[in-house]
Amino acid sequence: MASPKTQEKLYDDIPGTFVFDADRSRRGYHLNMFCMSLMKAANREAFKANEEKYLDERFPQLTPEQREAILKRQYNRMLELGGNIYFTAKLGATDGHSFQHMAAVMTGNTQEGYAKMMLEGGRPVEGNRSKAGIDILAKAKAKPAAKAKKRAPAAKAKPKAKAKARS
Repeated sequence: MASPKTQEKLYDDIPGTFVFDADRSRRGYHLNMFCMSLMKAANREAFKANEEKYLDERFPQLTPEQREAILKRQYNRMLELGGNIYFTAKLGATDGHSFQHMAAVMTGNTQEGYAKMMLEGGRPVEGNRSKAGIDILAKAKAKPAAKAKKRAPAAKAKPKAKAKARS
């Protein structure tokens, strides 16, 4: 069953980033359930024995794109298709990879290069943020200052009288 087209979000323009929001969560439900199935040793063994059969028999609801991303270990594509990074990490762990290894692959880096980048503070902010989000932030910061000037001081509330107890 095809999911309805989702509305474009303000954060969709962040380079190399797929925000795991409600729409992606719904889109990736079966992909994430597949990844979580790998928490059980018996499932990992069955998957490693015959990946295509495992997906066909246990997760027929996967879209062709999700299935392809799993089989080709396209982690960024899995995130784009609704995968949650912590769930997709189960697939990497099944293959014997650390989270750092997966992050390095996802950023087009070596493990050493990725570790160095993170120790130096991560990706540079410039060129890696939402253009729409910057504009909205600037407008939001300007509005409270303008509103504060227009507001009159609030009147002080009178204290409420205590109710008398019945005898």
